[in-house]
Amino acid sequence: MASASISLILIISQFILQIIKIDAKVSSIIVFGDSSVDSGNNNFIPTVAKSNFRPYGRDFDGGKATGRFSNGRVPTDFISEAFGLKKNIPAYLDPSYTIQDFATGVCFASAGTGYDNITSKVLSVIPLWKELEYYKEYQSRLGEYLGNQKASEILSEALYIISIGTNDFLENYYVLPHRQLQFSIEEYQNFLAGIARNFITQIYELKARKISLTGLPPMGCLPLERTTNLAFGGNCIDRYNRVAINFNQKLQALVESLNKELSGLQLVLSSPYTILYDIIQNPHSYGFEYSATACCGTGRFEMGYLCDRHNPFTCSDADRYVFWDSFHPTEKTNGILANYAVKTTLAVFQ
Repeated sequence: MASASISLILIISQFILQIIKIDAKVSSIIVFGDSSVDSGNNNFIPTVAKSNFRPYGRDFDGGKATGRFSNGRVPTDFISEAFGLKKNIPAYLDPSYTIQDFATGVCFASAGTGYDNITSKVLSVIPLWKELEYYKEYQSRLGEYLGNQKASEILSEALYIISIGTNDFLENYYVLPHRQLQFSIEEYQNFLAGIARNFITQIYELKARKISLTGLPPMGCLPLERTTNLAFGGNCIDRYNRVAINFNQKLQALVESLNKELSGLQLVLSSPYTILYDIIQNPHSYGFEYSATACCGTGRFEMGYLCDRHNPFTCSDADRYVFWDSFHPTEKTNGILANYAVKTTLAVFQ
């Protein structure tokens, strides 16, 4: 039934791989998060979590590897274009862009990071608190460029997108001992939800009023996780998916609570779980052929530097695959996820 209803929405709205321009009162798209939305900030920090080399970006404008963990654009790029803003959101740390470029969209996200500071230390990437510091710096620069009144208007009318959390579980909790010794999985979810609450409150105090909090995907179905489950047929890891569902429920409760507590706040939970799970389980319904393995390399474990131009197994047509590397969706999938969000949870910002 869920599959049928989702497919009906997609057919009626006619937005599969089609950007729908919206006459929206959104001045800018401001992005925080991890590799799901990083547009290249990790290119400019000392970390192994990079993707600024081919075949990454081979289907991006001009075939450029920008540091996005995909063969092309990420969901926030599509969302920006759908709201009538720029086609691609620039990375804040990229020196080739100026404050003029950032006035209608800017990305502070860092691949490999999480809510938990320990997660960001695993691959030496930008922690969430530092993303917030960069935002404060951006606010100051925007005020100098446009004047405080105009800058304030842009910041209060911007759509803030937060996409983060998967790494806290798959790169931290289930891999390293520290948090497992400190928290049960339920307690760790509450810990992360508390960080999310504090972060949203902080950006609210810094003028953010329109905020989309992105939930977790079906992380047990990522090709990398399915590879670890090959002994059991390479199926999705149900335990990880249950954690994602449970955590998303906690985030929904957080959204409802903060909307009551913070005057003037429009906060929504934009969860990719249902739509992405349906794509994975029914790939042919969405124009895909493969969902258990990725395009890059063998499609089972490669990402980052293991996904390089010399790997002879990389597919020739990424549009046939749900996933680009073992952890990240293809541009085609990102477009479907973004447009689904635009027509559902983000419609409130039209």
